[in-house]
Amino acid sequence: MKFEDIKFVDTDMPKGTQALMKFGDKYELSIIQNETSYGNAKGLFEIAVFHNGGLHELPGITEPGDTVKGFLTKENVVGIVKKMHLITGCDPIQA
Repeated sequence: MKFEDIKFVDTDMPKGTQALMKFGDKYELSIIQNETSYGNAKGLFEIAVFHNGGLHELPGITEPGDTVKGFLTKENVVGIVKKMHLITGCDPIQA
């Protein structure tokens, strides 16, 4: 997978972009870059993992006690998508 394969949509509140990727029926990865995301001012991205619809910390993706990870480069985002695939055993499907 390449970063260019990820399809982002514009968001109004807050103003920016977001991509959602589903990994099976239980996991979803949100990738954002907006006015309030960690790293936006530097052109970087923030991710959050959802499990069964709620924010979820996931070892290997987020830090213990945290459900989001910011200040990510495009390469970091692609690496996280690949890790999510390995952890869940499911191919990412753009939501």
